[in-house]
Formats: sequence, structure tokens, C-alpha cells
Amino acid sequence: MANLNKVHLIGNLTRDPEIKYTAKGTAIAEIGLAINRKFSAESDNGIREETTFIDVTFWGKSAETLSTYAKKGGSLYIEGRLQLDSWDDKASGQKRTKLKVTGEAFQFLGSKTEDTQGQQREQRPAQRPAPDTDGDDLPY
Repeated sequence: MANLNKVHLIGNLTRDPEIKYTAKGTAIAEIGLAINRKFSAESDNGIREETTFIDVTFWGKSAETLSTYAKKGGSLYIEGRLQLDSWDDKASGQKRTKLKVTGEAFQFLGSKTEDTQGQQREQRPAQRPAPDTDGDDLPY
């Protein structure tokens, strides 16, 4: 029987990445991703919106890159796989589980950058100078 465990997500970071290191020095970055969905709700004749919050873990070089460049509110595309974590709750003694995503690849979306006062602003591509159109070098 075939198996597939692949997740593709686009959303906004709910917080700055939290980076930790294993005893052997491998970086681990934990991020939170908020994913919005708009839909028609016939019951109240309007458009409704719901937000899903997903915890994502990245390892190694990806974790270090995210911790350096990703910021709260930034938009991110993530490829990964689902992973079920389970543990015994020390307070209640019950077995707990949590489904989360282990990130395998990501791409920054949007073009936000910070100015010198630390405020976010839109980054625009550099303007090219207008070509010299005095007519001397036109091919016709």
C-alpha cells in the first residue's frame, strides 16, 4: 500500500522563531504559523473567516536561516510532513498527543523590510533610468 505524508502551507508567522540547539550543535527552530480561510456562510448570508494555528519545527541550516531572517507577521510558504508527538502529562498522568508539522523547505513571501527606526516598510524594486530617447540611436 502506498503512503504519502506531505504538507504545503502558506501563512503568517505568529511570533519570531525560537531557536535552540541540541547537545551536538544542531539548530532547531520552532515557529507558529497562522493560516486564514475565508468562506461563504449561508446561515448568516455573509463571508466568514477562520484562522488555523500550526506549530512547525525546522532543523539544521533551515532553522538558522529562519531565526536570522524571519520575523513575526512575515509571510511564509512551507513544505513539510505531519508528525504526531505523544507524552505523559506529569500534572494529570494522562497521555497527551499533538499533531504538528516538521518543515522540510520554505520560501519567504512578500517584500517587507525594516527601516532604520525598526518599522516595517514596503521594499520596492530599484527604478531603472529612462532610456535615452533623443532619436540619435534609434534603429529606424
